[in-house]
Amino acid sequence: MGIRHTPVGGLASVGFSVTRAGLATCFLWIGALKFKDYEVENAEALVTASPLTSRLRDELGAQKLARLIGVTQITLGSLIAAKPFAPRASAAGSFGAAGMMLGTLSFLATTPEAWQHGRGMPQLSLLGEALLKDGVLLGASLLTAADSLRAARARDRP
Repeated sequence: MGIRHTPVGGLASVGFSVTRAGLATCFLWIGALKFKDYEVENAEALVTASPLTSRLRDELGAQKLARLIGVTQITLGSLIAAKPFAPRASAAGSFGAAGMMLGTLSFLATTPEAWQHGRGMPQLSLLGEALLKDGVLLGASLLTAADSLRAARARDRP
């Protein structure tokens, strides 16, 4: 990974491992939930308010769109976890996750239910709070992409 073996380097190594495992777990678990009816219903406000997803929902229907997103999330989570075996594929999964997080963060701007109105300064609803965490997942995706690319480069060196 290119990190020196010092206490700080060890902490960074553990941090990268925990970040990767947490990111992969989020994508795998949430992707699997996309096959449950309640998850399709929960996402409806987000999906219909977004220009990015509302057209896909109109074309595919809510359940097929949720399953497509679920398969995508499961694939990305699997790729992120594959770093020890396929670091380049893992980097691709991390970049895909970053793209997905940018898409979900856009829901903060397109979904009125993400905000509580009439309370002074802008305040997030529970839905908005759930979306806000995607900023952290975006950062984790970029970190795991860099970590995977570093591992791929190290593997290529003679």
